[in-house]
Amino acid sequence: MKIIIIGGVAGGATAATRLRRLSEKNDIIIFEKGEYVSFANCGLPYHIGGIIDNRDKLLLQTPESLKERYNLDTRVFTEVIAINKEEKTVFVKNLKTGEEYTETYDKLLLSPGAEPIKPPFEGIHSDKIFTLRNIPDMDKIVEQTKNKKDFVVVGGGFIGLEIAENLIGLGKNVRLIELSNQVMTPVDYEFASLIHHKAEEKGLTLLLNTGVQKFENYGNNIKVYLNDETFVETEAVILAIGVKPETQLAQNTGLEMGETGGILVNEYMQTSDENIYAVGDAIEVAHYIHGKKVLIPLAWPANRQGRLVADNIIRGNHSKYTGSLGSSILKFFELSVAATGLNEKTLKKNRIPYNTIVITKGHHAGYYPGAKDIVMKVIFDKTGTILGAQAIGEEGVDKRVDIIATAIKGKLKIQDLQEIEITYAPPYNSAKDLINIAGYAAENILNGDLKVISHDELEDFAIQNNTVILDVRTPQEHERGNIENSVNINVDNLRKRMDELDKDKTYIIYCQVGLRGYLANRILRNNGFINVFNLQGGYHLWSSVHSVKKKPELTA
Repeated sequence: MKIIIIGGVAGGATAATRLRRLSEKNDIIIFEKGEYVSFANCGLPYHIGGIIDNRDKLLLQTPESLKERYNLDTRVFTEVIAINKEEKTVFVKNLKTGEEYTETYDKLLLSPGAEPIKPPFEGIHSDKIFTLRNIPDMDKIVEQTKNKKDFVVVGGGFIGLEIAENLIGLGKNVRLIELSNQVMTPVDYEFASLIHHKAEEKGLTLLLNTGVQKFENYGNNIKVYLNDETFVETEAVILAIGVKPETQLAQNTGLEMGETGGILVNEYMQTSDENIYAVGDAIEVAHYIHGKKVLIPLAWPANRQGRLVADNIIRGNHSKYTGSLGSSILKFFELSVAATGLNEKTLKKNRIPYNTIVITKGHHAGYYPGAKDIVMKVIFDKTGTILGAQAIGEEGVDKRVDIIATAIKGKLKIQDLQEIEITYAPPYNSAKDLINIAGYAAENILNGDLKVISHDELEDFAIQNNTVILDVRTPQEHERGNIENSVNINVDNLRKRMDELDKDKTYIIYCQVGLRGYLANRILRNNGFINVFNLQGGYHLWSSVHSVKKKPELTA
């Protein structure tokens, strides 16, 4: 069998090496129009920042190593111009020599990836504007900006934040422009707000709710005109506003496109032509939770899909791709921010009912030195089905979100989190982990033993329900900052002062992060108070969301 793979990196290279491990008999050709067939694209920002000092460490495989170890015919600087699916041929051009020729195939795999989005702004083709997708892009940024001091990053996603962090690590001045009201869309606003505060702490200027209108070269600098009729002037711009599937070749071939703009594939990763498969950033997939079609340009799905395609080509279609959760994580200075499944924004958009629980707890035993708080939100429905999770903190975030992602794929209910035995020793954990506590708290909600409201519900709820906002922290904590019009009764004095409270009123209780608030809730509920609610995440999360930051002054 002759198998042609168009595009390398995660999906294509994974499929190629798996194909060879399954059989020595097939001819396997990889066509890659660039110089590098297998590289760690997620590591590119860290070479720009000097964290990964040797760029060659990002090169995972070369044509020579793929030939030597896997007997793969890898042709770089070679572009597939056209596919004839009726004759099962590809028309190929060597970009160095100009040579053009035709190759036949029995099976074909498309792994073209995605390309950076470059909107048709005036001035978008300035040589002071950069994007980051591959090794040459990285080299260009390193070489052409090493003596520059001032940067504008457009886009607050993974790449934008990682580039901004690494530039600041080099001592650069960086402003980040984001059209939305928050960075990092996989998490909800209250979690993004903690990233916003970290950015401010590190000197990264965020221009949120701000769009770009055009660019204009200005001597050695470039002006970025914004949608509020101001502009910023800088030495270089890095565009990181997202990617779009590279589908032109597939469209020209007559393959069906999906509703999201990605290549349409079935559960076996076959396109509308049974002899052509596709994987990676170029395809649309079903989301594992709600089954709707989505684009998820991440490394894990591409690697998984590449392996499944190899199995299906060699052994016949039997390995199904069950959908993507979109599990992701970002390092942002000291913080780690992770998410899996669906967030609240998406659930609201799709009108899917849900509950949430927010837990704040140290990543290991509090009495052992160095404990760092993790804030974790788990989202679930009335049956206990886990719909998603988010977490942020300095240590242990990846572990907790990975456990939730595993629980979702294992079809565990949120109540089952109580039963997960997590390794415990003081340097690593607490005897009751955040995961276990999320299970306990969710069970309380589902049983009706705990009522909660979120930061964005508090104001309207309080107005409509004759509500008393009860701060159960110490007087000293209350004086340092509190929710307006809240009544302060320390939880340790609550039983003694209960006669000051009216059982006919509704109470919203908060402490700093949630534990004392829950204890106060139980005291009141056990003493005949009916309408008692807890504020999710406590004052810590509420204050992060509601702190008002002035927008930096810009040039008029």
